[in-house]
Amino acid sequence: MAKVVTISRHIMEQERKFPGATGDFSDLLSDITLAAKMIMREVGKAGLVNILGKTGETNVQGEEVQKLDVFANDTIYKALDHTGHLCIMASEEDPEPRRIPDHYPCGKYVLNYDPLDGSSNIDANISTGTIFSIHRRVTHGTGHGDATDCMQAGKLQVAAGYIVYGPSTMFVYTTGMGVHGFTYDPSVGEFLLSHEDIRIPARGKLYSVNEGNTARWDEGVRRYIEHLKADDSANGRPYSSRYIGSLVSDFHRNLLYGGIFLYPADRKNKDGKLRLLYEAAPLALIAEQAGGAASDGRRRILDIVPAHLHQRTPLVIGSAEDVREAETFIQGRRKA
Repeated sequence: MAKVVTISRHIMEQERKFPGATGDFSDLLSDITLAAKMIMREVGKAGLVNILGKTGETNVQGEEVQKLDVFANDTIYKALDHTGHLCIMASEEDPEPRRIPDHYPCGKYVLNYDPLDGSSNIDANISTGTIFSIHRRVTHGTGHGDATDCMQAGKLQVAAGYIVYGPSTMFVYTTGMGVHGFTYDPSVGEFLLSHEDIRIPARGKLYSVNEGNTARWDEGVRRYIEHLKADDSANGRPYSSRYIGSLVSDFHRNLLYGGIFLYPADRKNKDGKLRLLYEAAPLALIAEQAGGAASDGRRRILDIVPAHLHQRTPLVIGSAEDVREAETFIQGRRKA
């Protein structure tokens, strides 16, 4: 019988590689898996209960809030607020960071998260996901953290991951020692190691982008997409277009098969559309740990120091050679 490795076992075995580890970090990741199971349960029965649709409110991004977004946001917070591992949390759905309640201890870590990426697709039974990012606190003391703790460059993350809620639920994470994927087995109620040390191919054959925005793109992006669609079998083109519209799902597919995902800046979204802290930075860490790359078209995503909590960014992410090639078009260093 093959060795069965649960996500809890894997997390503990990785932490043992660090002398002096206290177990707090392992416990924090395990708590995130619990929140993921709770969200997975509700997503899985979304068509059976009255939690689909919009709340009638908008979030800090100006987007209509889905009911499941609210559930996922509160579930993550309530699963982690009392553990003593975190000093503060920041969510894409909230205008300000969420403090740890005064009657609970504060810890040495910070959690940024997108509670339910792609939630608008649930009515169509399309995969959604949760994205998370963990930093060490930088403020002094043992009390509450503040926004400074949340607004750190992506290269300072100590862990990042995502959960895909689809035909099967997968938990993918990195602590800086490679990228590992776990598939949920409902018969035992555990995430089991299914994809050890994921490596994204250096170059893929897939591209993921919303071509409905073509008219708003700058010339460099348009030229790059036309380049990918050109018939050039000697150089592996044309690429195949695959776009789901759920960032986690698009990224997960390309991570496994190779390829590139783009959400560039355009005339409508001059600073880009995706959120640096909650989406781009954690996925960038995963991409790099798997041998890929992530850029805003001109600079490495992990080097960007955020100026505010809900900063947006263009995102070009995936196979390293594809990302580097895309940068040459976006920066005007290549025309064809």
